[in-house]
Amino acid sequence: MRKKPNILFILTDDQGAWAMHCSGTPELYTPNLDRIAASGMRFDNFFCASPVCSPARASLLTGKIPSGHGVLDWIRSGSVDAEKFAAQGKENPYADGYKNERKPIAYLDGQTAYTDILAEDGYHCALAGKWHLGDSVTPQHGFEKWYTIGLGGCCYYHPDIVDHGEITVEHGKYVTELFADKALDYLEELAKEEEPFYLAVNFTAPHAPWGKEHHPAKWIDFYEDCDFASIPDIPDHPDLLTGPVYGTEKRKENLRGYFAAVSAMDEQVGRLLDALEEKHLTEDTIVIFSADNGMSMGQHGIWGKGNGTFPMNMFDSAVKVPFLISWPCHIAPGSVCCEIVSAYDLFPTLLELTGLSDRFPKGLPGKSFSSLLIGGEQERTGEIVVFDEYGPVRMIRNREWKYIHRYPYGTHELYHLTDDPGETENLFGLSEYEAKVLELKKQMETWFLKYVDPAIDGVREGVTGSGQLCRPGLYAVRTDVYGPVGT
Repeated sequence: MRKKPNILFILTDDQGAWAMHCSGTPELYTPNLDRIAASGMRFDNFFCASPVCSPARASLLTGKIPSGHGVLDWIRSGSVDAEKFAAQGKENPYADGYKNERKPIAYLDGQTAYTDILAEDGYHCALAGKWHLGDSVTPQHGFEKWYTIGLGGCCYYHPDIVDHGEITVEHGKYVTELFADKALDYLEELAKEEEPFYLAVNFTAPHAPWGKEHHPAKWIDFYEDCDFASIPDIPDHPDLLTGPVYGTEKRKENLRGYFAAVSAMDEQVGRLLDALEEKHLTEDTIVIFSADNGMSMGQHGIWGKGNGTFPMNMFDSAVKVPFLISWPCHIAPGSVCCEIVSAYDLFPTLLELTGLSDRFPKGLPGKSFSSLLIGGEQERTGEIVVFDEYGPVRMIRNREWKYIHRYPYGTHELYHLTDDPGETENLFGLSEYEAKVLELKKQMETWFLKYVDPAIDGVREGVTGSGQLCRPGLYAVRTDVYGPVGT
């Protein structure tokens, strides 16, 4: 009996769907991401579940909506035991971050992740990279190998590495390379096992910081003379939280650092792909590349993701992410899928590709898109709609329309994507579109009512985009569940 496929899942942090050479940004050097696309399929319309890291990552793993798993904002507290790790000495650059910590919170405790199911079926699961779903020091959800960082982000050359239950700040070591090094070590070990493996490589790139001191000089220099002509250079969005960028040198600094972070990460992806080839594992391994959420780097005058503005935004640049998948002899090389697909659909797809469809938990919104991969249907039947949420902000989007509702008072947005793919003209409030607004709002609220857990419903929570300090709703253990706006 043929062994089940291995899975190498590479996940990045704050990478927009546009941020690859193969997806239409010619200045960006990503030969290894292009290599995955050339050997498999690139998706043009893959959407995250929430335009910020922790909720999006939790939805990928559990298949639940944020108002179903309870991670409604990026996790600001609950990653480490403050009493044990806050006193790391004067050389610890994370002292301020640890001030937000109290005790570890395993935010997804008691919930089923697809890695739990894979592990129960005999897969060896390993994590090298960002976790950011609470209790970073303790391996969870089927992972038997665990190498991460203490908090949700880190200084690229001073990462707070978690290894074997201890946190060590690795001064002078580039975190992107450290994650790849550990992933290669794991790959060496996993390749010797008879059972299949699931290897998650979760880079922090290309998340900020983007200053030249944070990334290898070779990549900063590579983009020194780049004019970033394909990236919009437009006035700052009126709700921008990051301070002025338009008309300043900050634009070039941001883009140079962001592009450098992407190319430095791409270089490490190449090492992983080379290792698969050297070990003759390529044909037996599904390689997936994606990101937790999208990112605006000047699009709409925004420098950030969903919480780059307040109130939080749901522009396509924030909710659309890259998605590449390769599996030789199964997925046609160089293919492009234009169908709309949601992060919710990943859980059932992975189970179907590994022969575990019967283990898919009931009551989840996702539907497998394996037929798009393995030469079956070229498009999915029926109306395809995607939904996103970020606290009290919710979105419904199909090919033609996008509606964004901010509970309880707005502002709300309606875009006719067929005529306005750049989302530049908000039609909400115009009398001729009132019927369309009511239709989309009813469809959206019907869907969310089906999948929301009323005990942790995001529309009843004061999510600000400044971080979550404990479980929400009925499970809150402190009154200040969310950070204040702009912190």
